[in-house]
Amino acid sequence: MPTFAIRLARITGRILLALAAVATLVVVFLAAIVLTDGAGSGLAAWLSALGIGSAAALWRGRRRTRAARLAPFLPVVVAAALTASVCVPTAPTARRSPPALPFVATQHWTLETGSRVAVYHYPPAKTGARHPVPLVYLNGGPVRGISVQDHRFLQLLARQGHDVYAYEQAGGGRSDLLPMEQYTISRSVRDLAAFVDRVDKGKVDVLGFSSGGVVLTRALADPRVAARLHRAVIAEPGPMDGPTARIDGHKGRPSARDLAPAMTGPRSTHVPRYAVAFGLMRLGLLTPETGLVGQAEGVNAFTAADLGSDTASAYCARDAHRIPAEDTAQNFSFSPAASLRVQQTIRDSPSLAPRLGRSKTPAMLMIAECSSQVRQWATAVLAGDPAIQRTQYMPGVGHHMWNGLDDNNDRAAAVITAFLQDKPAPLPDYPTRDEIPAFLRDHK
Repeated sequence: MPTFAIRLARITGRILLALAAVATLVVVFLAAIVLTDGAGSGLAAWLSALGIGSAAALWRGRRRTRAARLAPFLPVVVAAALTASVCVPTAPTARRSPPALPFVATQHWTLETGSRVAVYHYPPAKTGARHPVPLVYLNGGPVRGISVQDHRFLQLLARQGHDVYAYEQAGGGRSDLLPMEQYTISRSVRDLAAFVDRVDKGKVDVLGFSSGGVVLTRALADPRVAARLHRAVIAEPGPMDGPTARIDGHKGRPSARDLAPAMTGPRSTHVPRYAVAFGLMRLGLLTPETGLVGQAEGVNAFTAADLGSDTASAYCARDAHRIPAEDTAQNFSFSPAASLRVQQTIRDSPSLAPRLGRSKTPAMLMIAECSSQVRQWATAVLAGDPAIQRTQYMPGVGHHMWNGLDDNNDRAAAVITAFLQDKPAPLPDYPTRDEIPAFLRDHK
């Protein structure tokens, strides 16, 4: 019995040593991925780890019998097999754009900036009053396609007399990709100016939501772009510059982030290749330009379920168990690498306040009650832009204010239309600039 126990202990020890060797080689592989920035689809890191493991196995087996010399190579083979899956694409590496939407024609415009963007036009309803100034919609993301839910809201605005234009920003949806280094917040602002010129109907109103609100805010701070804008609606903006992005402050009323059921559907992050790529990019250990996963492959692979609790965070806690489907699997499109690249250029940008303080374009700010956004992201815009004429605090909604639930779309449309037509606001002007400190204190 003691002999058996000794043998069992030796076997167990060898197994544990082998597992430790496999784990060590996997760590070496991941470190090499980071050091090489995923060069060659991860093959450079894989060969490096394989070489290190083989050299270690040769050293460990140098004094063993010929047959026993092969044993140290077993962990190398296992580790090589496990890590090889990170180097092999399972999504198409050439861009696959979403199919055409059945309810609106997709146009493609090549802007003066060189961006080729997908454009959607919802003409005003033939009955009822028409608003003479075109309305341009900038969706959130950044570098995400316009959701079906947003398209429904744009249709509602058109039925209320707005001549609505929307375009998916370069790299998002059905728009063409850009070289990764060209994704910047400045390029997004220049694309907006070029798009307005292409509409060719004089000044336009612009509705910017979330990261689209950031593009709009920065456009208001650029006199050359602001000269093309008639009125601006900034809805639930993200951070407008580097100083604002570094604020870790108050948020709105509780969202559904930790309450909603987990999103269903396939996830690219269940595949080792994309779990490693997107995970390391999000941690800042891989650059958006990484050679591990190309931009087109990343767009093709990423799914709505990969957003996880981010979607639930755009809804109030009371809506946790009735969150609507924002999009279809066929229409959903998001470029995680390009999005991180744009966000980084915002974080690296200097304060916008000096330039925004000279803005003269009439503007309105919309803030949601259950916003998952840092409150100071919105109040920084309110404090910095003297041309903001009203603020509309939207009760009962989260970050995605037009979400198809109850009368939320109608309420958001009423607020937007009233401002664009210079009519009395449906809601109190709240918070004003003087009320920002109290607002931040009372609405946590």
